[in-house]
Amino acid sequence: MHFNIHTIFAAAAIGIAAPTIMAQDIDSRYASWPVCEGHDNEVKVDPTGTHFTLWSPEADAVRVMIYDTDRNGVASDTLDMKRGDKGTWYVSVPEKLYGKFYTFAVTTGGKTLAETPGIWAKAVGTNGHRAAIINLNTTNPEGWDKDRGPETKHITDAVIYEMHHRDFSIDPSSGIVHKGKFLALTEPGTKSPEGLATGIDHLKELGVTHVHILPSYDYNSVDEANLPSNQYNWGYDPYNYNAPEGSYSTDPAKPETRIREMKEMVKALHDAGIGVVMDVVYNHTADNDGSNFSLTAPGYFYRHRADGSYSDASGCGNETASDRKMMRDFIVNSVKYWAKEYHIDGFRFDLMAIHDIETMNEVAAELKKINPSIFVYGEGWTAGDSPLPAAQRALKENVDKMEGVAVFSDDIRDAVKGHYSRSDDQGFATGKPGNEETVKIGIVASTAHPQVDYAKGNNSKFAYAGAPTEIINYVSCHDDLTLTDKLAASMPGSTEADRQRAARLAQTIVFTSQGTPFMFAGEEVFRDKKGVHNSYKSPDSINAIDWSLKAKNKGQYDYYRNLIRLRREHPAFRMTSADEVAKNIVFDKVKAPNVVSYSIKNNANGDEWKEIKLVFNGSTSPFVAKIPRGEWTIIARDGELNPDGLGTSKGGTVVVTPTSALILARTK
Repeated sequence: MHFNIHTIFAAAAIGIAAPTIMAQDIDSRYASWPVCEGHDNEVKVDPTGTHFTLWSPEADAVRVMIYDTDRNGVASDTLDMKRGDKGTWYVSVPEKLYGKFYTFAVTTGGKTLAETPGIWAKAVGTNGHRAAIINLNTTNPEGWDKDRGPETKHITDAVIYEMHHRDFSIDPSSGIVHKGKFLALTEPGTKSPEGLATGIDHLKELGVTHVHILPSYDYNSVDEANLPSNQYNWGYDPYNYNAPEGSYSTDPAKPETRIREMKEMVKALHDAGIGVVMDVVYNHTADNDGSNFSLTAPGYFYRHRADGSYSDASGCGNETASDRKMMRDFIVNSVKYWAKEYHIDGFRFDLMAIHDIETMNEVAAELKKINPSIFVYGEGWTAGDSPLPAAQRALKENVDKMEGVAVFSDDIRDAVKGHYSRSDDQGFATGKPGNEETVKIGIVASTAHPQVDYAKGNNSKFAYAGAPTEIINYVSCHDDLTLTDKLAASMPGSTEADRQRAARLAQTIVFTSQGTPFMFAGEEVFRDKKGVHNSYKSPDSINAIDWSLKAKNKGQYDYYRNLIRLRREHPAFRMTSADEVAKNIVFDKVKAPNVVSYSIKNNANGDEWKEIKLVFNGSTSPFVAKIPRGEWTIIARDGELNPDGLGTSKGGTVVVTPTSALILARTK
């Protein structure tokens, strides 16, 4: 989500109720509340019985409601909790209540609020309304104790592939049995109608290192009791942050099933050498007064305006207050839980700038203690204003204040394909001049470079990144038009071949730039979404990947696969410090519009190639490049690319065809 992308569903999907918070001294009021650090376990079973804990400082009374079923029916037992210290409430029973379900009922200000599974429910039944008491050890697939994700020394070594569970497998052409489920990614040998690899075999063949899965925690908008209705949603409407989404499981009513199947998916990807990045949305909740946060400790977990109404930097009706101790503690302990219990390899933070810098630093530091290969990145912007001062926000401009956190580059995105929100706006790859300097900003990953003039940048006016490891490069994602649709909208009169050529140039710029490349699932087969910008609840006919496109657009797929291989085999594209980038990248003086030419020199980052020459021609006219004399291997030319070479060149005058990249390499 970026800027205002999800505001469309804010009013419809969220029942915005009048806040109960008074306007005066809101922050000072919550600052006086006692806090309980490390409180991430509202239910615990041990040899002495079952123990419930809830943090609710202003409650007058709290009860635990015990149920025999995940929905319907009345409570089989009610437990009155006792007030403890630091705002907590406690109750224990001598029985091990495995197989039971529970909720909390908080009474505050003389009013008993609606029942809630609490904010820490790690297992839930249908639609997540009741938490479940289970033994998590019984959900581990065989070999789970030895399961490990790929070692990733630097985030720049990753190639990230963003996918939605349903998009990836739901179409009949996928050949996958468990369509739209976690288990879809556990099926080897699946084929398209033309006999080409789909599913997990496709990912292995393509060569990506990590899949970024859209929200997979339990979200609000899909009725798990009525899955035949084929409801669709991206999942940016969080309900239970620490339990998997039931609609992606084969049986939402059985709490163990969704947990086990998500772990099986993670293990299958790990066995294939692919890491798993989880999209997390701690910046807002699907409901306001009715959220699990509000039903536990009303008001505390959110920011408010001076009049007491919910602040809304998310564009979805509210924003959480990461700068408050218990919210920060929740975010940090939640990601730690996913990393430990589910072996998640990375986290992508939605609208990360709603969170404060201190929280993001603590997130990254704690995750690195669990697994040095884990990485964190997010959207360095908000969808609206926030009471949190800009200097404290995890904005892209503040990324160098965050250790081990990266941000998306809207610089390279908008410069290469055209502005994200204006469908017909062209970019460098589609023939619009004036983007050359911003493309160069993208190439050096927004770091300081003596030949890059940030004053001429379209979006950023200063080098905000301290290192390439702080930047994620992309031209499209789940938000906005797919690259295929964007090119169709901005290249009137073009043929599909023209648009595929522009896509190849756009992605060549992304994958050869410093920073970390990120691509949207299905781009490699030229997938579209029929021109729909915000397809968060569009039907499968809009969102599903048609795997027949893999055969139809074989040339496009092969180009992507070779481009990924080129990047992974050559560390020159994966430098990790600004000094390396400034020393080894040398831009050529070019007067022609829509052309960027440069070299990566000095066996950069230990590369076997002494020099790599790259010329990007985004114009509709040929460009004559002057290449130093030498023994060059042609890596890319005229819309073709092969890391092993397409031939040789002695240098001199070389014609770069319109809308294409020329890449040459030499070892001496």
